[in-house]
Amino acid sequence: MAGHDHGHTPAAWTGVTIAFIGFCVAGAFTVAANPLGFWAGMVIIALGGVVGAAMRAAGLGMPKAQHPPQPQPAAQSQPAAQSQAQTQQ
Repeated sequence: MAGHDHGHTPAAWTGVTIAFIGFCVAGAFTVAANPLGFWAGMVIIALGGVVGAAMRAAGLGMPKAQHPPQPQPAAQSQPAAQSQAQTQQ
């Protein structure tokens, strides 16, 4: 995982930080049995997603062209080739 760049952008950090604050607010008000505060925390969580998406649209996120290609495991393709060879025999 250290070789990958999973969301190390200002958009990702800001969105996750706002959502985390929202989770903390919602959790605190859940324990306090205050439904209005709980829903306020849920709104903050949604706001984190909106802010992160807006920042990404503004160019502060990772462009799609920079995503590294996902390598295909060789172990999955070999059993299929072996079963085809056995079928042909």
